[in-house]
Amino acid sequence: MEETNEIINTEPEAAEAFDKPAFFGAVESLLFVSGEPIGFAELVRVFDLPEQRVRELIAEMEQEMRAAGRGVLPYVTETTVQLVTNPAYYEKVVSLLSPPEEKSLSDSVMETLSVIAYRQPVTRADIEAVRGVRCEYSVTQLLRQGLIRELGRKDCVGRPMLFGTTDSFLRKFGLHSLGELPPMPASEPEEEEGGTIDVV
Repeated sequence: MEETNEIINTEPEAAEAFDKPAFFGAVESLLFVSGEPIGFAELVRVFDLPEQRVRELIAEMEQEMRAAGRGVLPYVTETTVQLVTNPAYYEKVVSLLSPPEEKSLSDSVMETLSVIAYRQPVTRADIEAVRGVRCEYSVTQLLRQGLIRELGRKDCVGRPMLFGTTDSFLRKFGLHSLGELPPMPASEPEEEEGGTIDVV
């Protein structure tokens, strides 16, 4: 009887290489079609990858697109990613679209937003204690513009609403996370409204 010299390969098959270009293309398509920020939780669900891996891949994707001089780039915040125009082509975009100047926030609204950004989550009473004036109008305007949102209610008498900033706030001021906020001033800005009450 002849002996067979056949060797049975018991080693597992090599893992299939991850297709980065396909991932980059898919993410770009999703962001383009959405037109709005997409949460990392959604990308994790779609691609069935750990969130940290998704974040690493998108960071690499941004580097490649920026190096290639692409017209759009992924813009990442703490919880979402969105496709935005490359700042390098800002003047060309303005030349084509000639958008009207964006209305700036008033001093009182900016002060309210600053208090919320640095001290969140905060209640309206907390904001008023810092600013020294009522802030219903400012809070309402910030809610309407999507720069702040209701986070829940404080566990105290009356259960007042707690406020915090949004992803729109980060994008408006060119931030990727609250950790990029400049250091808080040593003292709170003095009220410059002459003691007027900020109401609706």
